[in-house]
Amino acid sequence: MPTAEKARVIEQAKEWYSKSSGVVFTDYRGLKVKELQQLRADLRKKGGELHVLKNTLFRIATGEDVTASLPTELHNGTTAFAFVYENEPDVAKALLDYARTSKKLVVKGGFFGGKSLTAKDVETLSELPPKDVLIAQVIGAIAAPLSNLVGTVEALYADPIRVIGAVADKVAEGSPLPEPTAETTADTTESTPAEATEAPAETTTEETPTENA
Repeated sequence: MPTAEKARVIEQAKEWYSKSSGVVFTDYRGLKVKELQQLRADLRKKGGELHVLKNTLFRIATGEDVTASLPTELHNGTTAFAFVYENEPDVAKALLDYARTSKKLVVKGGFFGGKSLTAKDVETLSELPPKDVLIAQVIGAIAAPLSNLVGTVEALYADPIRVIGAVADKVAEGSPLPEPTAETTADTTESTPAEATEAPAETTTEETPTENA
């Protein structure tokens, strides 16, 4: 390959890599040109691009730091590089499904977030839910205990000094925040005489504090 052509391919590979969230390394030996083109079209719909280039040019394009982090078998031999731009699980699943069907493509491993992945790791990646679903699950897991925390703080807000002390103690201990007790309610009622003269005092039943989920 002429020097000018090598330089062009290296610059293209740098652009592909810089835009990607990771790379999946495949051995495409045995694939015909039409099969390779079809696989490329499928991956493009999922959020990735498959490119065939020399391993030496890939190493130059990505730099020594990346190369040093990769097992040698990933960037040696007949290699097609799948640059993943979005929907990482979908792209990984498309590659693995094609490999199982055709028996001509082999997924060797990957490189995501500065870490190399084995073929088994790529399979695990392919089984993850879509990113928007995963984000929703994480937000839901965080939101549930937060709503309990907000409710507890609002209930205790009638006595600011007690709130501050309880929160500080429980945060230091790593324990759940306490629920308001009858004592807190009674203190609040005594501090508002105007309301007490307008309506009869309500009977307060002491409850056992419950832990936040």
